[in-house]
Amino acid sequence: MSERKAEMLEMKPSGGHRLRLVFHAPTRGLIGYQGELLTDTRGTAIMNRLFHAYAPHRGPIQGRRNGVLISNDQGEAVAYALWNLEDRGPMMIEPGWKVYRGMIVGEHTRDNDLVINVLKGKQLTNIRTTSKDEAVRLTPPIRMTLEKALAYIQDDELVEVTPSSIRLRKKLLDETDRKREDRQRAAAAEAV
Repeated sequence: MSERKAEMLEMKPSGGHRLRLVFHAPTRGLIGYQGELLTDTRGTAIMNRLFHAYAPHRGPIQGRRNGVLISNDQGEAVAYALWNLEDRGPMMIEPGWKVYRGMIVGEHTRDNDLVINVLKGKQLTNIRTTSKDEAVRLTPPIRMTLEKALAYIQDDELVEVTPSSIRLRKKLLDETDRKREDRQRAAAAEAV
């Protein structure tokens, strides 16, 4: 909670081998925290929020440290491509999902954003080997709820909410536009 700019006010036994922790935390620090709390406590924690008072700004709250995997084309995601890209990071989509240029399809294992092709299928030939092609087994994708998506995005990303899905995307869909904006932002930072 300290990373989310919270102050612990009270810690006392609550009965039944439980502890009651009372924090004062900014609301923006609590966005996306419930899932993390349940993961940390193996689903045994109970969280209750109550507005206390307005307070001065406590500074920036650290976001995610990893970059994202961005689709470079429009079409349907292919299982073979997702399987080949699993070492780049966990995916947020499944095979057959429609993707478009600039859509965030996964989380990069490193701190930079990476543009990838999730549409690239397996090269088919007439030659067959004695060992049959093994079925592609994928790890389950990261499921995004609205609260988790809002906590996940950076300043240059957006959350799209439709009746059937919640998707993440870059503000600028074209890769060259994103690079141009990064250069302009860097030049402005040097000028200051």
